[in-house]
Amino acid sequence: MSQPDPDREGEPLKLRERAYASFTERLLAREIRPGQFVTQRELVAMTGFPLGAIRELIPRLEAEGLIKTVPQRGMQVAHVDLNLIRNAFQFRLFLEKEATAAYTKNATDAEIAEQRERHEAIIRRAEAGGDETLIEDAEDVDRLMHEMIIDHLDNDIVSQAFRVTWLKIRLIRQYETRIQNHILIPVMQDHLKIIAAIEARDAEAAAAAMSEHINNARTRAMSY
Repeated sequence: MSQPDPDREGEPLKLRERAYASFTERLLAREIRPGQFVTQRELVAMTGFPLGAIRELIPRLEAEGLIKTVPQRGMQVAHVDLNLIRNAFQFRLFLEKEATAAYTKNATDAEIAEQRERHEAIIRRAEAGGDETLIEDAEDVDRLMHEMIIDHLDNDIVSQAFRVTWLKIRLIRQYETRIQNHILIPVMQDHLKIIAAIEARDAEAAAAAMSEHINNARTRAMSY
């Protein structure tokens, strides 16, 4: 009996992952809009992937809350509404408080110093008047800090759940509170409070500072 080809076995998985990436990229680029009704064939046209890959993708999108099936109407992309904002930020709060406390105890001095330098560099650029890539770079610094804290847990389930939630946060920011110049420095200062507590190896203070930061972001999102 011939042995299975591992490359061929991996192809459907690779195709599903690429289809997922294509969907989320178009969602963030607003080519696919929150609340929009879509068919499988429309997703084929939007993403450029075959119908089989789209059919395999849909259960994942439903499980992650990115689409839902509405009886007699079809598939609907998740709304950006108060319910999504409340749920996404509450989930972040549960995950990141504990993750921050653990990171405070286990992160290396070099990792923490790198985080501080990234944030202070963004603030220096903002205070100097900003530049055309400042907002994008600030959002990367924001995301990388949260991802590093989460990934330090070395728990694939938590990391994946966080990334799905962060995708929803990015949708909320795009339609409500995307980091702009007037909130950029306050966001970076929130992060520096967290970093200062981490530097002091005060897990309780670091978790409290993270909670304050997430609550501040939730308040901004719900006020728009």
